[in-house]
Amino acid sequence: MNYKPKIMDLYILIQLVLISGAATSAMTWFSYFMSKNYRKLYKEPVLLSSVLVQMNIDITNECKNNLGWFLHFVIGFLFVSVYHILWAEDILAVSPLSALILGVISGIIGIISWVFIFKITHYRPPLGFRDYYIQLFFAHIIFTMVATALYFLTLILLIVTKAYFTI
Repeated sequence: MNYKPKIMDLYILIQLVLISGAATSAMTWFSYFMSKNYRKLYKEPVLLSSVLVQMNIDITNECKNNLGWFLHFVIGFLFVSVYHILWAEDILAVSPLSALILGVISGIIGIISWVFIFKITHYRPPLGFRDYYIQLFFAHIIFTMVATALYFLTLILLIVTKAYFTI
């Protein structure tokens, strides 16, 4: 392919929103599946909501639940945006190997982030932390695999769309 995407335009913003939504959903599905299988609380949006409850923020519980989900998807968008920059600037190729590398790095960042969140909020959810972090690591690999595959597919669609349509 001889098309080099810009860092950001309307097409790419839409592309990244769709990709991050699908990748975050895939990751969340995996976490919910693991939660159900192992009867543990591995659900990131629920944990985020619980952290908000722990912080005594003066909003309703329903708002905290919605905010937990919103934050989960915003964080997914931020991860995909960083991947996009790495791919658009030819720092990494759009490939299964780069997906694995980004998944490992993202998994480590996710684990460090949750350790930090639990530490600063003094929230101790009823879960086995070692098992949760292992699950979280693999959830991030799933996230990046889905994001990479969809990025590749939408890049092809973006090339075709830009050739025939303007916004």
